[in-house]
Amino acid sequence: MTIMAETTVGDGPGERYNPYTGRRVVAGVDDTVPTAAQLGLEPPRFCEACGRRMVVQISPDGWWAKCSRHGVFDSICGGRR
Repeated sequence: MTIMAETTVGDGPGERYNPYTGRRVVAGVDDTVPTAAQLGLEPPRFCEACGRRMVVQISPDGWWAKCSRHGVFDSICGGRR
């Protein structure tokens, strides 16, 4: 599995999205993260760079997620494996 990284982040300057809810991250506004995600049991379902829903595959030893614009990310990237 190859890991692709995009040099541009988001559709606008400095935009980020919550990888578990897909909502845009706004400074000063708390966005709840599911408990399973806090424990490292839930893979991200949305791309942090663009907020699009990703294709996610879970296996016994980790997961990978693919954004149509920003490529593939896996559990090795986040140190979750």
